[in-house]
Amino acid sequence: MNVLSNNTLSSLGIAVPQYDRSKVKIGIVHFGVGAFHRVHQALYLDDLMNQGEALDFGICGIGVMPNDVKMRDALKAQDCLYTMVVKNPNGVYDARVIGSIVDYLFSPDDPQAVIDQMAHVNTKIVSLTITEGGYNFDHVTGVFDLTNPDIEHDLGDFAPKTAFGLITAALQLRKERGLTPFTVQSCDNIQGNGDVAKKMFVAFAKAKDKSLGEWVHEYVAFPNSMVDRIAPVTTAEDIAMVKERFAIEDRFPSVCEPFYQWVIEDHFTQGRPAYEKVGAQLVADVESYELMKLRLLNASHQALTYFGYLSGYRYAHEVCSDPEFVEFLLNYMDFEGTPTLHPVEGIDLYQYKRTLIERFANPEVRDTLARLCAESSDRIPKWLLPVVREQLEMESPQIRRSAAVVASWARYAEGLDEQGDPIEVVDRLKDELMAIAVKNNEDELAFIRNRSVFGDLIDNELFVCAYAEAMRSLKEHGAKATIIALK
Repeated sequence: MNVLSNNTLSSLGIAVPQYDRSKVKIGIVHFGVGAFHRVHQALYLDDLMNQGEALDFGICGIGVMPNDVKMRDALKAQDCLYTMVVKNPNGVYDARVIGSIVDYLFSPDDPQAVIDQMAHVNTKIVSLTITEGGYNFDHVTGVFDLTNPDIEHDLGDFAPKTAFGLITAALQLRKERGLTPFTVQSCDNIQGNGDVAKKMFVAFAKAKDKSLGEWVHEYVAFPNSMVDRIAPVTTAEDIAMVKERFAIEDRFPSVCEPFYQWVIEDHFTQGRPAYEKVGAQLVADVESYELMKLRLLNASHQALTYFGYLSGYRYAHEVCSDPEFVEFLLNYMDFEGTPTLHPVEGIDLYQYKRTLIERFANPEVRDTLARLCAESSDRIPKWLLPVVREQLEMESPQIRRSAAVVASWARYAEGLDEQGDPIEVVDRLKDELMAIAVKNNEDELAFIRNRSVFGDLIDNELFVCAYAEAMRSLKEHGAKATIIALK
């Protein structure tokens, strides 16, 4: 058994970094070294480094949350190396070692070390995968939440706890030293992720120091991007699989599907890696690509997950092995999602949608419906409801399937599936949503009366009728019969 480290790379028997890692300099500081970052941005950089490029764009990972200790300990124990395993649908697993992360700092250990690394002249990009919740904005108003206790702490004269406090402190140092600011690059699955990051970081910086906030607004680049790859959370089974299949002892491998995509707005203050040489698309405007992913991939995940869970399925691939569900999903994409998109240069939408079904149906990834059902109050309003609203403005609106997805969420939020088994609802609004969903039997419109989530859709007769019809069908006939009737 080979314990993963620099010293064992030559004996592993799988693809390993072909560059001298001792010559890699830190140029990127990344917050949120989770499953997605390690099979996406870190992979693109590893590919570039294997071509002899981007050796001054090595990654220093940053952890700020208590559970990041596990990542710190794993990476530090194995020279920041990890195994990436691509799980192909035919059961073939392709493994390689990624070497583009060259250091990792756990902020609670030494916040100043994190600030100093970002303030270093060699640091050109600070990137983020901190999830949508990490941007700390009110989900109704979109305004930065200055009342968050950790934000209040970071606005005082204390060592920063949050990404906002740490990054802003580093920008302050760079401003004082006359250094060009680094680019802040969001890699999170949020529409207009760069715009969102800019709005929130400027709000924090202005609350800290008005002149600093104005400087951040004026001089810091926040490029938008669209990111895509299914990367399930690493499990104990994944760790055991790497040992058994590849004879490698890796404390924290990463697993993923074969597909990956990155579309990046080409707007950086101090240059960037040549991502286009390894398959990324550098564009002037990311919006059309974002809408394609959010309204086809992400909204389709919502379209399959509640119906699938209620029907008794527990994995995405199980749902997408059922031809009735596949037809429902394709019809949602073709007739409801696609008409709301902008032209997408270089993309065959017909093929893209069929590829999505193939990706969802990959039995090796084992993407759980429980994961896809989580945090619905964040996801549905951003991925699916915009489709409904744009369709309602069209001459012949098509919303029956979208309204039914909302009804399936309401039914799921009741907390029992169709077999009578309990559902563990995971949502920041769990208590509120479940309390409302309990009233579905006495008031079939109870769930969508929640204006903090659905806005004025309760006032639209077409949507209300479609929703009510789907809710009655779910109650009387069940999830499977409902999607068949809607195909």
